[in-house]
Amino acid sequence: MNEIEITTDLVERILEKKRELNAVILAHYYQESEIQDIADFVGDSLELARKAKETDAEVIVFAGVHFMAETAKILNPNKLVLLPDLEAGCSLAEGCPADEFAEFRFKHPDHLAITYINCTAEVKALSDIICTSSSAEKIINQIPKDKPILFSPDKNLGKYLIKKTGRDMLVWEGSCIVHEHFSEEKIIKLLTENPGAKLIAHPECTDTLLMWANYIGSTSRLLKYISEDESQSYIVATEVGIIHQMKKAEPKKNFIPAPPEDESCSCNECPYMKLNTMEKLYFCMENKFPEIILDPVIAESALIPINRMLEMS
Repeated sequence: MNEIEITTDLVERILEKKRELNAVILAHYYQESEIQDIADFVGDSLELARKAKETDAEVIVFAGVHFMAETAKILNPNKLVLLPDLEAGCSLAEGCPADEFAEFRFKHPDHLAITYINCTAEVKALSDIICTSSSAEKIINQIPKDKPILFSPDKNLGKYLIKKTGRDMLVWEGSCIVHEHFSEEKIIKLLTENPGAKLIAHPECTDTLLMWANYIGSTSRLLKYISEDESQSYIVATEVGIIHQMKKAEPKKNFIPAPPEDESCSCNECPYMKLNTMEKLYFCMENKFPEIILDPVIAESALIPINRMLEMS
């Protein structure tokens, strides 16, 4: 009972602080369920970027990871953008340092750089077009077929897009620590044990796992699919946070988290996403810190490929 009272009190304090600051809370599908429930909007990277651009709130509180909050700041250079925990990073962004990416581009000067949004502001500033998993295929299909493409930083998404578009792209060798470690063997066992269940997967998963998938899509498309599809059971191969929204959308259906290779860890949870908590959400608004601060020159350069993404998506 005491825990419920504390949680209820914390929710009320967050909502009061949000009104006081004229703030909007944006949350990614991979956040803890209580953060998703208190957010003004929950979405994938593309949807959140659009909401960040459209908001008239004075303060943006981003319950996600660092590159997402950076994107919100790039789109709103004059607004206060807060991230509950500055350590909420991303293995894809960390695996693509700006200096190495600049060298990659230098070696291929004739290539167009289409870069997944899961990257730093500095890498965005060096890119031609930003994309998300939900918009990448559409964007690539708008590029003239004789124009060579560099795709960074997710090798698994890149391989998937090569198959989908037929384009021969040069792909950066990065990967997501969650989607890279789902167990194909354990998923096949689950499919055997749950006849009628469908495997739905994010395209950041390995190509060997995607071969088994009944449907492949971004988080928003996976969420849409389970509502339109007639099946009653799904094995979900993406970060487990999305299952909260799936259960809300389809409470009578069964959702099974895809298991990781290592049973000793919660490797189907993003450790970066889970750094944000309700307490940190409150204190970042109370203290107006941690704040996202960017070099204005980098932010201005990064805005160009982000706007291209929004226009082409």
